Amino acid sequence: MTAIRNICVYCGSSPGQDPHYAVAAQGLGAALAKAGIGLVFGGGSCGLMGTLARATLAGGGRVTGIIPGFLDDREVALVGLTELHVVPDMHTRKQMMFDKADAFVALPGGIGTLEELAEQLTWIQLGRHAKPLVIADIGGFWRPLLTLFAHMRGEGFIRAGYEMRYLVAERVEDVIPMIQTAAKHAREGAEKATVIERL
Repeated sequence: MTAIRNICVYCGSSPGQDPHYAVAAQGLGAALAKAGIGLVFGGGSCGLMGTLARATLAGGGRVTGIIPGFLDDREVALVGLTELHVVPDMHTRKQMMFDKADAFVALPGGIGTLEELAEQLTWIQLGRHAKPLVIADIGGFWRPLLTLFAHMRGEGFIRAGYEMRYLVAERVEDVIPMIQTAAKHAREGAEKATVIERL
């Protein structure tokens, strides 16, 4: 895997009830800008999405928004992005977000955030990619889902050899270091495999 240039962040188009969610989104945006890592996100100006993108831009960071035309009326695309792509549908949006990202983060969010997270977990499980994925469990938001994953394993629906590889961060300060460490290990593993093949 190459160096981490862009991280796709999935998060809510609402701010949520707990103010810590917005603080986390702001902190992650600032951290991305400081690390020189671009943000790829859903393009909206509302909720955690808008907070995250504005914080990244405020820190001098690069932000790429990808929004379907039909959602532009509802979520209103954020003005002043480095790049804004208005696409015809959700499938195109998700594929473009995937293509432009070297890693993924799930902040708190609703059904759309859950669906995007579940898709990436499925693709990882099926071996379609090995990009790092971090579930940012801010204030225990994702704990019920993590418990459900454990239940699925216990009931035999996540079998050995088909594990979902993901990392869990309880603080946004840990997100980027975790992704960079995972990418470094992936690179080292690929280099060792190449050496073995040459032997």
